[in-house]
Amino acid sequence: MTLRAIAAALGALLLSACVTYPDISQSRSPCRMEPGGWCPFLREAAVEAWPYAVAATNAYTGDDDLFRDDGPQLEQLERLPIAEEDAKRGFGYEIFAQYAPGSSDQPDRKPIARILAFRGTDFDGFTDIFYGTLRSDQITLALRYFDAERERFDDDLPWVVTGHSLGGALATEVSVKYPGVRAYMFNTSPFYAGDGMTNDVQRTVFNERGEILRRFARFDVDPAAEVFTVNCGPQKSTFSKHKVRPLADCITWIAAYASDDALAVVKADAVPKPMVECGAEDKAHPGRQGRQSVPCVHIGRREDRK
Repeated sequence: MTLRAIAAALGALLLSACVTYPDISQSRSPCRMEPGGWCPFLREAAVEAWPYAVAATNAYTGDDDLFRDDGPQLEQLERLPIAEEDAKRGFGYEIFAQYAPGSSDQPDRKPIARILAFRGTDFDGFTDIFYGTLRSDQITLALRYFDAERERFDDDLPWVVTGHSLGGALATEVSVKYPGVRAYMFNTSPFYAGDGMTNDVQRTVFNERGEILRRFARFDVDPAAEVFTVNCGPQKSTFSKHKVRPLADCITWIAAYASDDALAVVKADAVPKPMVECGAEDKAHPGRQGRQSVPCVHIGRREDRK
């Protein structure tokens, strides 16, 4: 993306107003009778994606809102050291082993994949924007460290890349270069350099409706992927919607209606009910459920309380 286009995007952002979205597509009939009001196709996608959402969250090493318990499908591994000059460019990542669903009680379980989760940015500084968006330094670093990690392990396990925001753009770049690599992105940046159609069937994206980077997407073309847009926090600001932990919480909560492993993370990390879902704010997750007899109508707006 050119500097002129980025400047135009920033200008439009500053002039735009905050938008509220009361229309909740994932809870329209007949999905209101589904567990939590979440449509079956979205629950299935959440079951597949929640481990990568957790990994993308925990790529922000040192933050205070990480998942304390990664869940039974993930195990964080030691990664290669990041050179000081690379860390100063805002680059970071973590490595995870991924295990098969429901295998946590098996003493001899073996990983089914390795996950490389790129750290992104929450717009709390200019370093990532400069080296990751205005320049391509972080793209070069992402490809270099991914190659180094694959060479270090040197086995036949498949690799999955994931990331939030800028981390999602870096995951896109890896998936473009290596068509066999699966990629999962969350509130992903639309600023990338590769061919967005290459390996598109191997990419899955979850975006929160109305989050800040979707406004920038008007000035560039998002990479082709299977895209799911959720509206977990309709009353939050566009900047708050961009954060990865609330989105990861929402995806894991949705998955827990069909996944015992996701439910274990919901309980261990005290994941709250998405504000949009019916029920009290302190509603406990009911676990696996089938079609309901009482509709769960999502909440677009809450009336002001006096």
